[in-house]
Formats: sequence, C-alpha cells, structure tokens
Amino acid sequence: MTSLKQQTEAQIEKTRQAKPEFMQSVDELLAKAKEFQEGGKATAVGEDAPEFELPNAKGETVSLASLLERGPVVVTFYRGSWCPYCNLQLRAMQQRLPEIQNLGAELVAISPQVPDESLSQTERDELEFVVLSDQDARVAEQYGVAWQVPDVLLDHMVKDRGLELTKINNGNGSVLPIPATFVLSNDGVVVWQYVNVDYRTRAEPDDIIAALQQLSVAAPE
Repeated sequence: MTSLKQQTEAQIEKTRQAKPEFMQSVDELLAKAKEFQEGGKATAVGEDAPEFELPNAKGETVSLASLLERGPVVVTFYRGSWCPYCNLQLRAMQQRLPEIQNLGAELVAISPQVPDESLSQTERDELEFVVLSDQDARVAEQYGVAWQVPDVLLDHMVKDRGLELTKINNGNGSVLPIPATFVLSNDGVVVWQYVNVDYRTRAEPDDIIAALQQLSVAAPE
C-alpha cells in the first residue's frame, strides 16, 4: 500500500513541475516559519485538549466532550476540501478508519469551511467519520495551529485556483489551520501530536494507530 507520505510527495512533485517558481517561493516561505514548524504554539503532549462545540456537515452541534464519552479521540485539522493534500489525507484516514475504531477511538476532522460546503455529496458518502466546521478558526487558534496565511499563498489561491476563502469560510479569508493531528486519551489529554506548517506533509496513519495502540496497552483492565 502506498503511504500517505508517498502520495503527498507525488502531489508536491506534480505541482513543482507545473509551477516551479511558486513552489520555490513556498519552500522559502515555509523554511522561515520555524516556530510553527516545530509546533511551538500547539497544544503539547501531556496538556488537556481545548474543549469545542462545532457544527457538522448537517449543521448539528458536536462537542469534544460527547466524543470523549465514547473513548479516545483523534482530532485532525485540515485546510478544506479544495486542498489536494487534505483530500489525500482524508482518504488515507478513511481507509484506516476500521483500525481506529477497533481501538475504541473516534476520528474528527476540522476545517474552516461552512457546514453546507465542507463536503460534497460524494465525499459525504465516502467518509464515515465526523467532519466539523471551524469557520473563524477559533478552535484552531485554541489548539495553537491557526496561521495567518502569507500573501503569496493567498494570491496563488485566487489567481491560480479561483478560490475565494472569504466565501468558502463564511467571512474568514486569511486564517487557515496548519496540518495538525492530536491523539487524545479518553480523559482529554494529548498523548501524541503531529504539527507542521508545511501544508504539503501530513501525519501518517500508521503513527496515529501506533499512538492509539499505546493507549490501549496502557489502559487499565
């Protein structure tokens, strides 16, 4: 099976071939973002995960507390369904969802998109985990992974992709979450995290499952 890293690297190379100057500017930009790259502001392992209540794709409110009542929770932040790297990640997580659920855990994915546009109908049919809308990136900020997107990336989104973040995110046109995944124990403590400002890379499902397995081993009988 092709790993998520191999899939995202292939996407990076595809974009680099198509838009070499843009990718060079992204490389330079992200190389400077050391604080986020090292996860300096993110909720750390051993800390309590911030509580949240957010709408799902149907407009129903879902809270972290309600998810934790069922067991451990994997919280992953992604930019939106318009992001090819995010879609690779979500599909990879869907493929491993049975393993996550067999370990007693819930998976929740959070993006700034408005609830009725956070997923297409096809995506709703394919994804079997919780997808929530954090339109103002408030929850991403609480987790320390909200990022004021640099102009070079915003210009690329508008000119090359035709993306209007203000519309997609219902008013929030410049703040996106950086790729980040947190594994929470059933008492809401972060036991593992992946944080990287380079939106082209993501947490490997194997590592997430390994963290959940560690939790399962440590759980009292």
